[in-house]
Amino acid sequence: MADQDENVKVVARNRKARHNYFIEETYEAGIKLKGTEIKSIREGRVNLKDSFALVEEGEVYLHNMHISPYKQGNRANHEPERKRKLLLHKKQIRSLLGATHQKGFTLIPLKLYLKGNLAKIELALAKGKEKHDKREEIKKREHQREMERALKDKNYRR
Repeated sequence: MADQDENVKVVARNRKARHNYFIEETYEAGIKLKGTEIKSIREGRVNLKDSFALVEEGEVYLHNMHISPYKQGNRANHEPERKRKLLLHKKQIRSLLGATHQKGFTLIPLKLYLKGNLAKIELALAKGKEKHDKREEIKKREHQREMERALKDKNYRR
């Protein structure tokens, strides 16, 4: 979605997200940040590894996203793992609230990117995978690679 625009720079990805979760829907959300946070994001000093989002009191907040303190920041530097408000439409928030409470879904960030001068996050409505689901996915991936290698060798030998 966001990778197609030329003025989009992906800053951080949650690489384990697609391995650990079934992704149902994705949303683009803005983030309410402090000045030193956006400067650190532009330097690429962000980690989405264990982060998640929760709907609290009609608002969506992102928890455990680590943004390193800005190097040239002073005593007014930000706290690295504070909860940050995500900016979504009310209709989206209501649908996320219903899905997370009733159907057992969770909200996880997939990637953080800069779209022009704004920091955006791709948020996914996801359901956790069981251990056997992960193993099955790995088997499928390895089988696909073996098939591609066999085809490549067959074409190479001609």
